[in-house]
Amino acid sequence: MAQTSTGSKVVWQAETQDADKAAMVKEALREVIDPEIGLNIIELGLVRDLAFQPDGKTWLKMILTTPFCPYGPAMLEQTRNKVMSVTEGPATIEMGMELWDPSMMEEGAGADWGLF
Repeated sequence: MAQTSTGSKVVWQAETQDADKAAMVKEALREVIDPEIGLNIIELGLVRDLAFQPDGKTWLKMILTTPFCPYGPAMLEQTRNKVMSVTEGPATIEMGMELWDPSMMEEGAGADWGLF
């Protein structure tokens, strides 16, 4: 499964499958906060792709800000639970191998850090 990107903005597969449902998932995921940084996983650009599968499952590809993030397991579980609460079905998370960098953040999200 592969997402597309327009510039630095990632476009989830789910956005072309069911835009309304994808938007609801995105809003729910804004409640998952990286406790070290204080921003949510959508602002940080950690969710790299999301797809609704024909069997009713939701697949999500996610990265962490650092490979050994101490909050990683808790954030992954919180993410999976948020997705399931919206889709009302099982969800699986695949860990992406790309390294996070501040350019992946939503526009304006890094302003408080003086990044943009």
